[in-house]
Amino acid sequence: MARLLFTNVKVFDGSDGPALPGEVLVEDNLITRVEHTVGAIEAPDAERIDGKGAFLMPGLVEAHSHLSYGNVTTLEQQGDIPPEENVLNTIKAAELMLMSGFTSLYSAASARMRTDVVVRNAIDSGQFPGPRIRAASPEITCTGGLGDARLYHQNRTTFSLIADGELELRKIIRTAWREGVDVIKLNLSGDGFVRPGNGEQTAYTEQEVAAAAQEAQLRGLWMAAHARSDSSVKLALKYGFRNIYHCDYIEGETFDLLEEKKDSIFLAPAIGMIYASVHEGSPWGLTPEVNEVIGYKKMLDTCPGVYAELQKRGLRIMPGGDYGFAWNPIGNNARDLEHFVELLGFSPTYTLMSATKWGGECMGIDNLGMIKEGWLADVLLVDGDPLDDIRILQDRDNIVMVLKDGVIHKRDLRYFDPAAADRGATVATAERIV
Repeated sequence: MARLLFTNVKVFDGSDGPALPGEVLVEDNLITRVEHTVGAIEAPDAERIDGKGAFLMPGLVEAHSHLSYGNVTTLEQQGDIPPEENVLNTIKAAELMLMSGFTSLYSAASARMRTDVVVRNAIDSGQFPGPRIRAASPEITCTGGLGDARLYHQNRTTFSLIADGELELRKIIRTAWREGVDVIKLNLSGDGFVRPGNGEQTAYTEQEVAAAAQEAQLRGLWMAAHARSDSSVKLALKYGFRNIYHCDYIEGETFDLLEEKKDSIFLAPAIGMIYASVHEGSPWGLTPEVNEVIGYKKMLDTCPGVYAELQKRGLRIMPGGDYGFAWNPIGNNARDLEHFVELLGFSPTYTLMSATKWGGECMGIDNLGMIKEGWLADVLLVDGDPLDDIRILQDRDNIVMVLKDGVIHKRDLRYFDPAAADRGATVATAERIV
């Protein structure tokens, strides 16, 4: 059995505690020993990796992934990408995410019905390197809802499937189940991005949401909601949605309702998209004036207060910021960690816990997301301490080793073997521990 011994490292186990000096033994795909005394683990037949004081932590989990969105500039542009190119681009994006330290992705919608599914399956079978993926359906939306870019005289597609009424919703969910998705994504509210004021409106009737939820639950599928309006969040809670995204306009008793369900739901504000739109979107038409009209400037101002209250009430708030658009591209996902600290006021320790321990819980894998004995060997070795400066995780050069399921997918030779780096070698990837 393959063995790796990490020694001379600073271990962050994924909890809300400090990082402590120690050693970690990996055997096959599991962490089998964790000690906080250097030299405590005797494993003479293990490959010894001297971390030189580096930071050892669980792999990151993205809780609101759009891996197949292609960094597009408009919703319709996503619909114009042929499915074959979309799959190839998604495979490339998956490897980029893995090299960025994200060993698991919880999809918040796929660009096509089978894109997430086929890429998940290809990664799981070892055809391509990439994170663990919980595959989602496309965004299911109503006529006039987020993702419906059709005009009366012209049919245009985006990343959404249009379903109106209980029967259409049931049929689409049954189709998604047949095609192998793990998660059904339903746009319960609109979004000011496509129609000013639409984010404060609820898109579906209660009868439609009830039918969709019943159908998903019959098929054993998880439900995720795009829900900005207060009433859409209430519907998501009433009908057993597991992941609720945004929650921008909640008020009053909705905070209490969320708190009552805190042990069965996961939240993600997706603040990355809002921040990038307000501060970096001008080249793509998202000028300050536009952001005022569509409500993104207001959301950026109010989001910290909403999520400070939700954190105080013990909700699991996770990073994941709608990355997949030109002004908010895939690969920049670790920026959400900085946003959690700088914009939402969360501590670096809380932020890393939300992206690791709670990430494993979100993925539904009991032994994922912590550095503990018996847990899966999804491990990062980081040059620097993210608890001192959370921004260092945004620089892929600082992530000097990536393990997923006990397989080394990245080993930066510039860190481990300067002589090899001098010869022109930089990073060895997809290297199995054998």
